[in-house]
Amino acid sequence: MSMSSRSLSIAAAVALLAPILAGCGTVNEKLSAGMGDYVPQWAGGLPADAPPRPGTPQYDAYMKERERKRLMPAADREKEEQAQKGATGTTPAGAVR
Repeated sequence: MSMSSRSLSIAAAVALLAPILAGCGTVNEKLSAGMGDYVPQWAGGLPADAPPRPGTPQYDAYMKERERKRLMPAADREKEEQAQKGATGTTPAGAVR
């Protein structure tokens, strides 16, 4: 094999593999955006308290509730949070007993 035929075969191999690798990168990018929803939290998935994805009806309801709480006076907001935590039986993370 001469030097020019070897470089030609290497160039041909690179030319054939480059689009394949580029296609894999695009597919993985699109798949990874949705796969995070299905990976368990212990394996690096979304945490349990993550907000809903934008564009879903749950996201719209989440944003409305967030805006309602933002416009609420701080004293009323604290009372509501205490009532919700008392109803679920949880304590704040910073509470010391």
